[in-house]
Amino acid sequence: MALAKLGVVVVDCPDPHALAGFYAGVLGGTVEANSDDSGEWVDLKVPGGPALAFQQAPGFVPPKWPAPDASQQFHLDLVVEDLDAAEKGVLELGARPLDTEDRERTFRVYADPAGHPFCLCAC
Repeated sequence: MALAKLGVVVVDCPDPHALAGFYAGVLGGTVEANSDDSGEWVDLKVPGGPALAFQQAPGFVPPKWPAPDASQQFHLDLVVEDLDAAEKGVLELGARPLDTEDRERTFRVYADPAGHPFCLCAC
């Protein structure tokens, strides 16, 4: 029996509105600011999937990829039908390639505009 239920995955970043907009472009969905519109917390409601939240983190330092001397906090695996088309789309939205040279693999690694690693994975 579970002790809890996952509420939301929260991503720390310098600009919650901008990063929520990036992921809305990748995943679809609706960006919703918190009720006081302070800009410190923004939700992305994804149709048919879990929500993502973006929280302002003063002094944010993005993780390094790969980082043998430091642990990675987490990353998102995003399942896509066509790796090449998805790659073109995320790059147009502001992603940066981190590990994309091996075109035979079923995944490619990118950084979002705030520097968080994420993977596009062929289904």
